[in-house]
Amino acid sequence: MEWTRQIDSYCERLGPEYWAEPVNAVTNAAFVIAALIMWRRVQGSGLGMARALCVILGLIGIGSYLFHTHAVVWAAIADTAPIAAFVLFYIFVANHAYWGMRWPWAVVATLLFFPFAYITLPMFERVPILGVSAGYLPVPAMIALYAVLLRRRLPDVARGLAVGVAILLASLTFRSLDEAVCASVPVGTHFMWHVLNAVMLGWMIEVYRRYQLRQV
Repeated sequence: MEWTRQIDSYCERLGPEYWAEPVNAVTNAAFVIAALIMWRRVQGSGLGMARALCVILGLIGIGSYLFHTHAVVWAAIADTAPIAAFVLFYIFVANHAYWGMRWPWAVVATLLFFPFAYITLPMFERVPILGVSAGYLPVPAMIALYAVLLRRRLPDVARGLAVGVAILLASLTFRSLDEAVCASVPVGTHFMWHVLNAVMLGWMIEVYRRYQLRQV
């Protein structure tokens, strides 16, 4: 693998320089801020997994910052790996907490996300506008599915997950429009993906926090 191969994927980047994407780079602070805010909110017993999610959220900001400054293969992996970790760990948390699964079964159910994503990806690739972000679309689809299935068992959690879906879809819209509006918006719209995604991920932790507090 060419670890140092340059990647030019976003409207704002016009060259290989470190600060070629200043807005995209700086807005990753939103992830760190969201992580710090939620870290303060999840202190207490029974919230260990929420704190782990906060750590991963902070790492998303660091990884994305590295990608939008270095813009090479290794930095792209540093960008996407924490995102994947957050998604999978949150699904595990949802399986364990919201569905009451024992840990081994929660792990097995979490792994089902991979065939779910594989099966639905071809359909998402044909979605207007959002199709360019098809690789991410199985995530809001999975959250929406959980929201529907939990609407009677845990209505408050279901509503919280639905709000998360709405924020994530708005975030993905900005991500998808980045190249399309480049001619009229030189900095693009990818930075709004960072801001709204930070809000959404912080909110998803808050949904879990509120659920756990109701169990005390």
